Amino acid sequence: MTATLRSPVLRRPRAARPWWRDACGLVTWFSLLFVVALWVSGGGVRTLATDPLTSLGRVTGLVSADLLLLQVLLMARIPLAERSYGQDELARRHRLIGFGSMTLMLAHIGLISLGYAVTDHSGLLAEVWDLVTTYPGMLLATAGTLALLLVAVTSVRAARRKLRYESWHLLHLYAYVGAGLALPHQLWTGADFTASPVATVFWWTAYALAAGSVLVWRVALPLVRTLRHRLVVEHVAREAPGVVSVYLRGHALDRLPVAPGQFFVWRFLTVPGCTRGHPFSLSAAPDGTRLRITAKDLGDGSARLARLKPGTRVLFEGPYGRLGSVRSSRKMTLIAASVGITPLRALAEALPYHPGEAVLLYRASTPADLLFRHELEHLATHRGIRVHYLIGPRAPRSWLPDQYRGTSDAHLLRHWIPDIAEHDVFVCGPASWTGTVVASATSAGVPATHIHTETFAW
Repeated sequence: MTATLRSPVLRRPRAARPWWRDACGLVTWFSLLFVVALWVSGGGVRTLATDPLTSLGRVTGLVSADLLLLQVLLMARIPLAERSYGQDELARRHRLIGFGSMTLMLAHIGLISLGYAVTDHSGLLAEVWDLVTTYPGMLLATAGTLALLLVAVTSVRAARRKLRYESWHLLHLYAYVGAGLALPHQLWTGADFTASPVATVFWWTAYALAAGSVLVWRVALPLVRTLRHRLVVEHVAREAPGVVSVYLRGHALDRLPVAPGQFFVWRFLTVPGCTRGHPFSLSAAPDGTRLRITAKDLGDGSARLARLKPGTRVLFEGPYGRLGSVRSSRKMTLIAASVGITPLRALAEALPYHPGEAVLLYRASTPADLLFRHELEHLATHRGIRVHYLIGPRAPRSWLPDQYRGTSDAHLLRHWIPDIAEHDVFVCGPASWTGTVVASATSAGVPATHIHTETFAW
C-alpha cells in the first residue's frame, strides 16, 4: 500500500539565527574558562609548587564536572541547540565532550589519590580506600563514576558495533545517574565548589540548568504532546522484504509542529520492550491527519513494527532534526541509500521547487530494495523532480554501484547535475557511505554549508 499524496501541512522548524551557533560556542568556552578561574582564585596556581598532584587533581575535577554538564545539555533536545547544530553534529560533539570529561575524571581520581597519599605518607591503595569509605559522598561518587565509565566503554565504536541499539540506548541513560550521584561529593567535599558565594551560585545554577533542561525537553514536553495528540497505530503496510511502514492517526495533528525531514523517538505500548525509544524519520510529509514512518528490520525495535496491531497507543518524543529548515537554495539534490530515502522522500514531496530544480539519486543493491518507487514516479510526473536509480553492488571506495568503477564520484555528480555547485545537497544513509557522498559532493564544488546529512549512526 502506498501513501496518497496530499497537500502537506508545512510547519517548518524555525531556522537558526546566524549568531545562535556562535553564542552556544561562546557560552561553552566561557564556562570552561570560568571554572579554571575558580581554581586560580582558590590558590590553584600557588599550590602547584608545594602540592602539584593535588592541585592538578582539583582543576581536572572542575573541568571534568563542567564538561559532564555540557554533555548533558547537548543531548537534552534544547530547541536552540537543535536548530543551531543539528542532531548529527550534536551527537559528535556529545561524544567528543563525553570522552574528554571521562578522561579528565579519571585523571582527577588518580591525581587526587596520589596527592593525598604523598601528603599522608601512605600507600596508594590504602589512601583510595580511606577516601571512598570515610569522605562524605564518596561512595555515591564511586557509584556514579562506575556508571559513567560503563557509558563511556559502551560508546566506543567497537563496542557499539556489538550492541543492539536498544541495549545501548538503555545503558546510555546511566549517564544521568552518574551525573546525579556525583553532585553530593562535589558539594560536601569539593572545596572549589563551595569556596566562595560565586562558585556556589555557579555550580548550583549549572546543575539546575542541566537537570531542568532534561526534565522540560526530554520528559515534560514529550508527555504533554503525547497526551494532547493521542497517537495510535492506524495500520501497518509491507513496503519491501524486511521493510514496513506504520501509519499513525491522532488528535489535532495539524497543530503538531512537525515538518518533513524530521524524526521522532517512538515507543509503542503493547509490544515487548515498549519502554525503549526508537528513532524513525517521517517517510511522508505530514498532512494534518496522519503520520507515516518506515523502517527496515535492522534491530529488535524495527523488527517489532511488523507485529503492531491497529489501535496500539504510542508515546513519542519530538519532532527533532532540522533538514527541512536549512535550505539556502531553491535547487536541491537528494542522495539516499536504501531506507535512507525516508526523510528525503518527505522533503521531495513538501519542499518548494520548480520542475527540473530538484534531483533524487537513490542508491540500492537490488531493484527489490527500492522503496516508494510508485510514489517517487508520481512526484517525478507531478512535481518535476528528476529521479536516478543507482542499483547494484557498491564499488570499492565509492558510494556508487560497481558499474561506475573507474570514474570519479565527483565527475559523475557533475555529469548528472552540471549545476550541482548551486544546489543544496541532502544526504541520508549509513555513516561511512554518507561520508563518502559528502567528500564527492565537496569535490564537485558544493560548499560545505550547502551539504546537509542525516546518518544511521548512534
